[in-house]
Amino acid sequence: MNIGKSIRRERIFNRDTGRAIIVPLDHGVSVGPIEGIVDMRLTVTQIVNGGANAVLMHKGVVGCGHRGRGRDIGLIVHLSASTSLSPTPNAKSLVCSVEEALILGADAVSVHINLGDESEPAMLRDLGETAKAASAWGMPILAMMYGRGPKVVNEFDPGIVAHCARVGVELGADVIKVPYTGDIDSFARVVEATCVPVVIAGGPKTSSTKAFLEMVRDSILAGGKGLSVGRNIFQHKNPTRLLHALNMIVHENASVDDALEGLE
Repeated sequence: MNIGKSIRRERIFNRDTGRAIIVPLDHGVSVGPIEGIVDMRLTVTQIVNGGANAVLMHKGVVGCGHRGRGRDIGLIVHLSASTSLSPTPNAKSLVCSVEEALILGADAVSVHINLGDESEPAMLRDLGETAKAASAWGMPILAMMYGRGPKVVNEFDPGIVAHCARVGVELGADVIKVPYTGDIDSFARVVEATCVPVVIAGGPKTSSTKAFLEMVRDSILAGGKGLSVGRNIFQHKNPTRLLHALNMIVHENASVDDALEGLE
């Protein structure tokens, strides 16, 4: 990895732990201004106060979330988009470039790929071209890799998740985001086949905050390098306290019980 990529990645990943807590805020395009992302500056402030490493958002709201004071936070600009109003919501299109993200001050860019969708060829081409541009500019690229399409029965299936992760690596991604597969052993096999950091997007919906923290802790035990989770954080009743708990688990190797004490 060239020095530019290394420096930028260190703004996303904790230098001491090599792990990251990323909070995506790109949902306004896919599902609209849902609870938690109406006031972007307030949301970013809560996330910063909780100690997250980075936020992820579309280009048009970077200015809305910029605070101009207080602690800094890493910025990932998302390049892909589709809406839930579309008859083909899994077909992602590029709506921003690496160069635009650089102008906005981004520390990394991200793209979303749904393997198995009818539009897979176009999305794979976009990933390859974006990885080429990102490499030329020394910009880290995070690939959100999911198995979603007519042939995909269960997107959390370990074999499918491992395949998705490997495609992202093979096409040039520096960080891979995939669903958690549900247990330590199966997720460890995903990580083992992926020679770049892997962060979890989540998995089957958790029943409680404790279950969510346990999932994060298990992913770390499996070799994962953190998480990139949105709604479970920004729609929590206290995002800042939840992020404090996540920091204890991700960066301090605390137990789930110890992390939960700070939420009570």
